[in-house]
Amino acid sequence: MQEQTQDAAPVAGQAAAPITGTAAVRRSPVQRRSAERVERILSACAVLLDEVGYTALTTKEVARRAEVPIGTLYQFFPGKDGLLGALATRNLERYTDRLARRIAAESPRDIATLVDLAVEEFVAMRRAVPGFGVVDFGAVGREDLAARHLLDTEIDNNTAVADRLWALTGGLLDPAASRLAGRVALECADAVLRLAFRTDPDGDPALIAECKRVLRRYLGSRTD
Repeated sequence: MQEQTQDAAPVAGQAAAPITGTAAVRRSPVQRRSAERVERILSACAVLLDEVGYTALTTKEVARRAEVPIGTLYQFFPGKDGLLGALATRNLERYTDRLARRIAAESPRDIATLVDLAVEEFVAMRRAVPGFGVVDFGAVGREDLAARHLLDTEIDNNTAVADRLWALTGGLLDPAASRLAGRVALECADAVLRLAFRTDPDGDPALIAECKRVLRRYLGSRTD
């Protein structure tokens, strides 16, 4: 499967294309009770990821922690990668919702402020959300094909995230700028923030500040 990096980004202010995932959900819950079970399964998965990592994670233990029959888990998820994809999708939805609220409240008027908000919300989730250090918007450290496409079967995880973020920029970034620019920015942020949390469990402040500085300069140049 070829990664797509050259297409035009979504027009700023418009909704990005929906995340489709790597067969993350076998069927979507319709009833409230089913939706609550799915949320319970994903929350149990997130806590277990912090305890054992994704290599040792088993669907049997997730089901036990979530207090659902294993058959119920498989009604909604095709397997472990399906769980990880659904969790990554939930994390992205929550992140973009948090960021959209910050943007609405603070009305950033320049790239520097927008970058600061985006990095700060990521750091806040990394510090507080169970499992986020193992599966944020993808399986951290895994480079196999399935892991690179947890969010979307056609494009890699960082391109999918960049598309979502591009749609929140409100015209601060040129809508004609390539998708490649967003992906490069995400790759840079991903690498520096991983280093920040390897250096300090709460995120090294100097490295977080450096991440902001790199993104401000790179994305600021896209508006020149």
